[in-house]
Amino acid sequence: MTINLSNSWQTAIDQLKTWARVNSPWAIHFNSGSCNGCDIEILATLTPRYDLERFGVKLQGSPRHADVLICTGPVTRLARERLLRTYEQMPDPKFVVAVGSCGIASGAFTGCYNIVGNINEVIPVDVYIPGCPPRPEAIIYGVVQLLQSLQNPSKSVKTPEKES
Repeated sequence: MTINLSNSWQTAIDQLKTWARVNSPWAIHFNSGSCNGCDIEILATLTPRYDLERFGVKLQGSPRHADVLICTGPVTRLARERLLRTYEQMPDPKFVVAVGSCGIASGAFTGCYNIVGNINEVIPVDVYIPGCPPRPEAIIYGVVQLLQSLQNPSKSVKTPEKES
């Protein structure tokens, strides 16, 4: 939505939108068929020990209020339509974070009869967080990289290195 204003006002409004988007992203979590290991780690990031909310991230219950979709697990045939519907219900601009090796490349579920594929085959993904399951620190790092890319669109999002 573009309002016809002078360039200085339009620039100020765009900067305000970017500031609000970076400082208070609301997220929704979607499990598309994982073993729940990643889900437990995502919830651990919200506890006081790791405190993802210090970056302004708030977990929402409705996709209509969320800016970031955090997905775990490979996409099953049953979850495919629900994932698409959830993604389409989110307001623009929307961002997707794929968490865990199953969400990135179907992991241990590769070749199963009910698996459609990874998350990127169904919806576009902005940040990949590898691991099985990824540690809460890696999830926080991925979310912070997403927020930094929103603040400076010229920078690309990088994923954390795999632990050895």
